[in-house]
Amino acid sequence: MDIEFVRLVGDERRTGSTLASVSRHWRNEKERFLFVSPHDDDVVLGAGLFIQLALKEKVPVYILIVTDGSMGYCSKEQEKTISDIRRKETYQCYKSLGVADENIIWLGFPDCKLNYYRGRRMAEPNDITKISGYTGLQNSFTYWIRQIAPTQCFLPTSSDLHPDHRIVHEELLISLFHAAGNIWPELGNNTENVPYVHEMGVYCDFPQPPRLRVKTPSAFLRKKLDAIGAFKSQKQIGSLIEIVQKSGPFEYFREISFKLYQPAFYYDMFEKKQQMPFIR
Repeated sequence: MDIEFVRLVGDERRTGSTLASVSRHWRNEKERFLFVSPHDDDVVLGAGLFIQLALKEKVPVYILIVTDGSMGYCSKEQEKTISDIRRKETYQCYKSLGVADENIIWLGFPDCKLNYYRGRRMAEPNDITKISGYTGLQNSFTYWIRQIAPTQCFLPTSSDLHPDHRIVHEELLISLFHAAGNIWPELGNNTENVPYVHEMGVYCDFPQPPRLRVKTPSAFLRKKLDAIGAFKSQKQIGSLIEIVQKSGPFEYFREISFKLYQPAFYYDMFEKKQQMPFIR
């Protein structure tokens, strides 16, 4: 089985052997991908094949891990050590896919407490998540988007049930616009463009059908399954591995389009329509 990308653009079906060949906005050597992972194992589940394909096309891949994994313990003995265990498993997982250790970035927000870190505020002196004196998801996301300057971002779909996934989705999208603007200059120079954003499926289905499919040789799927298997501490991951295995060497992605408010779009709706004569 060969590598194949299929992108649906309106009624058109674009196919090609590289992502560049089906993209509507490929920027050649400027391309760099940022995968945002609420928890350390989310990205490999949703995009373990895609990461391999991106690296094959020489696209730099960065993984931003939002939480510390502290609520992922499956035995009482792991309660105090699970964050360190998962960190080691994470490096093993993504290194096996070809991602450089220095491109794996940990934000360190407390697992299952992201609601407390919405937005941006002054940080306490001992807050390990602080950057330039501030804390909050929008603070960290804005900083790292400016540092990495990704052309495309990938994150779990907004319809996932896990609250951490939903919060990350909301906070990242507004941070993309913060990063491209002049706000909070201490977080770095603003990005040249707002990155394109794709959702990936992890637990729940997409809110609308995906428009991009990737297909790989079976060797890529075996490598993805082995990478997921690195998370040995996560006993509940077995059912997800089974789904990945049954689905075969395919992954799906849904592009997010930002529809900004344009008042002129609604003007004609409120204009007086010419009345047609009534004929008996």
